[in-house]
Amino acid sequence: MKILCIGRNYADHIAELKNEIPDEPVIFTKPDTALLRQNSPFYFPDFSSDIHHEIELILRISKEGKNIQAKFAQNYYDGIGLGVDFTARDLQAKAKAKGLPWTLAKEFNGSAPVSEFKPIADFPDQNNINFSLQVNGQVRQQGNSELMMHKFADIIAFISRYITLKKGDIIFTGTPAGVGPVQISDRLEGFIENEKMLDFEVK
Repeated sequence: MKILCIGRNYADHIAELKNEIPDEPVIFTKPDTALLRQNSPFYFPDFSSDIHHEIELILRISKEGKNIQAKFAQNYYDGIGLGVDFTARDLQAKAKAKGLPWTLAKEFNGSAPVSEFKPIADFPDQNNINFSLQVNGQVRQQGNSELMMHKFADIIAFISRYITLKKGDIIFTGTPAGVGPVQISDRLEGFIENEKMLDFEVK
C-alpha cells in the first residue's frame, strides 16, 4: 500500500507558512513504514529539533482505479479517518531553500499516525466534516472539509490521472492552520466532530 498526501489544501495554512497558492494539488508520498496504528507512541527522532503536527482527514481506498472521473470518485473509497502528518520543519526549510524534495522531512519512520476508519455512510455531508487536534488538552488545530480548496472527489480524480490507486491506499487530504511543534511527553488527541479518533503520546 502507499500513502498519498495533499499539501497546501487550506488557504489559512498556506498563509501561515507564507507559501504561494498552487494552481493544482501538491502531491507528496509517505512509505508504509511511516504508519503508526492503534495509538502507538510517536518517538521523537534524533535528526530533527522541530517536529510539527499537521492534523488531516484521511481516506481509505477500497478498489483499484486510474483516470477516475470526479463524479465517480466516491465509488473508490469506503472510509474516512484522521491522521497526523508529522513534519520535520527544520529539514523541510533546508530542502525548500535549495529547491530540493521534502522526502526526509515528511517520510521518516512513524511520521503518519492514523486512526481507525469510519464508513462513509456515517458522513451524510462529506463537505461539512469538523475535525480538530488537541495537544495536552489545548486545541491546536480546527478544520472543516468545507474549507478544502480541493474536495475529496477532485483529489481522487487528480491523483488517479497520474498514479493508479489500489485497495488499502491512504490519502491525507491536507491540514488547516494551527500547525506547530511537539515535544517529548506531549499527548495528542484527534477528533472528528466530538468523537475521539486518536490519542497517543510523544516519547
